[in-house]
Amino acid sequence: MNGEQLCRLYEQYQREVYLYLYAMSRNKDIAEDLLQETFLKALLALPENHENFRAWLYMVARNLYFNYRKKEKRVLQMQEAPEARQIEQEHPVEKLIRSERNRLLYQTLSGLEEKKREVLTLRYFGGLSQMEIASVMHLTPENVRVLAYRARQELKQRMEESGCDLS
Repeated sequence: MNGEQLCRLYEQYQREVYLYLYAMSRNKDIAEDLLQETFLKALLALPENHENFRAWLYMVARNLYFNYRKKEKRVLQMQEAPEARQIEQEHPVEKLIRSERNRLLYQTLSGLEEKKREVLTLRYFGGLSQMEIASVMHLTPENVRVLAYRARQELKQRMEESGCDLS
């Protein structure tokens, strides 16, 4: 892959891949680092004849995120520092989410089980199709459909319980 192709890919997908990584990590710095690693991998390893660059980028970003989490888990276990996790969760979300409804939606989305949260994030923030999500998450399209349905139902129920009008 040449530099010009990478620049086009970066311009086209960097924002949505960043939002995906941010939603997964809930940390601006981690999302930025993983975004850069994702595009570095694209520069080094993406074949020019690849058919779905977008799904490939999401798959690389997802793998890098889970590798990061595994590494962090080992480091935290070695250091036995529970306050490190607390600091990561204390970053203000208000910089990205301005309205009360969106803040509540983000908090509710964050409370979902990880797979459900990831399916909704890929679908609505990433704009990926069921087939692309299935490819990225190594699931069947039917599993993606069921997870998305259950996640939407759970999200709707929690939002209504919080007093948010969804109409």
